[in-house]
Amino acid sequence: MGLKGTRPQMSGQLELPLESRGEAPRIQRSGEVPMAAGVTERSGRGDLMEMVVRRPNLQAALKRVKSNKGSPGIDGMTVDELSAHLREHWEGIREQLLAGTYQPQMVKRQQIPKSGGGMRDLGIPTVLDRFIQQAMLQVLQSELDGGFSRHSYGFRPGKSAHQAVCEAQKYVQEGYRWVVDVDLEKFFDRVNHDVLMGKLAKRIGDRRVLTIIRRYLEAGVMAQGGVVIERYEGTPQGGPLSPLLANVLLDSVDKELEKRGHRFVRYADDCNVYMQSRRAGERVMRHLRKLFTGLKLRINESKSAIDLAWRRKILGYSFWVAPGKVVKRRASKKAITAMKDRVREITKRNRGRSIGEVVEELRNYLVGWKEYYRLADTPHIFRELDEWIRHRMRALHLKQWKRGTTIFRELCARGMSRASAAKVAFRGRSWWNNSAMAIHIALPNSYFDQLQLPRLAGSTITF
Repeated sequence: MGLKGTRPQMSGQLELPLESRGEAPRIQRSGEVPMAAGVTERSGRGDLMEMVVRRPNLQAALKRVKSNKGSPGIDGMTVDELSAHLREHWEGIREQLLAGTYQPQMVKRQQIPKSGGGMRDLGIPTVLDRFIQQAMLQVLQSELDGGFSRHSYGFRPGKSAHQAVCEAQKYVQEGYRWVVDVDLEKFFDRVNHDVLMGKLAKRIGDRRVLTIIRRYLEAGVMAQGGVVIERYEGTPQGGPLSPLLANVLLDSVDKELEKRGHRFVRYADDCNVYMQSRRAGERVMRHLRKLFTGLKLRINESKSAIDLAWRRKILGYSFWVAPGKVVKRRASKKAITAMKDRVREITKRNRGRSIGEVVEELRNYLVGWKEYYRLADTPHIFRELDEWIRHRMRALHLKQWKRGTTIFRELCARGMSRASAAKVAFRGRSWWNNSAMAIHIALPNSYFDQLQLPRLAGSTITF
């Protein structure tokens, strides 16, 4: 980069004090991954690590890590502290990367609730390791992505979950109405390191990159209380490289399905194959079991099925058949249930927060929810959800007014008749039932619009 002698800028922009010294000696290092049999440097570029440590790539990686924020790893370093750490230590880190000797730190175990119950383990790398992984991802993505199947939509540039849903909808509309819905059992925890590294070695010619990826895979896990757990399989969810590694591992399944002419979509470890009959679906399921067994992976039999497409969900969506046998999209029942559970949590009447604070939290959640489910062809369901959310907000108002005299005064001040206001105030503690009465006169839809409570119905979110 020719940056020796430059002064750190107050803006916090990444300042790396070298790149003009050339490549470090390419000698065999302890722990370096040997090339697989029959694989040479010509399998891919041998200068990938030089591309990783180039200044523009590093600046983009730093920007991405900062925007993603995230919690500290085992060393406690925050995202805001990363720039200063790099200015002080980057020269040594760069030399280790170029020599293939860099050693990642352990990841921190963190559990988050699953939407269907239970807990999911995340492995949180240190901020520095997230930065290095992101820099590697940006280079490897451009090198590897072009070889992936067009049916793979997860975590790829120019691909999205919405595209996968629309492609699946097209298959169903064409008459492929039976779906082989495959869910892999604890996929990210079960990735076999040797199988994955063998596939990477056929695509990546820079052994230093392979060595560091292997070290990331084998980095230990620090659990609560400082207990260290060695890892012999799996790629931790929480690291930037994990989705790309998943696509590398599962690409052979994609290619086999393509070779057989099947219609399918895959998003990370979720794979849906669309067939014209149940019997054909059963044949495909048997074949997929063999393919995944060859990768040392297992299908989750309790969550996988061969069924009519509109009985299954895909990436939070499901399908329904409108008049004229037109296949349309909707938010799945599970997605609607999860959304209502979250709204109930936000609008609990015993959380002791102001109406403005509740509306702000609702806005932050609902805008994102509506953006993801904007493909749903069910405006009537969204209208019903809007009415239900306003119902809860009216009940919350009554709860906060508490006493009957206060309820009576507030409702009268907002234009409700004295007789109707008295009826509501008399049953002041029946929050939910009262909120379904003529209280909409005092708290009309326009009132919630003024509070900027989002409406889900319509082509766009309205405030």
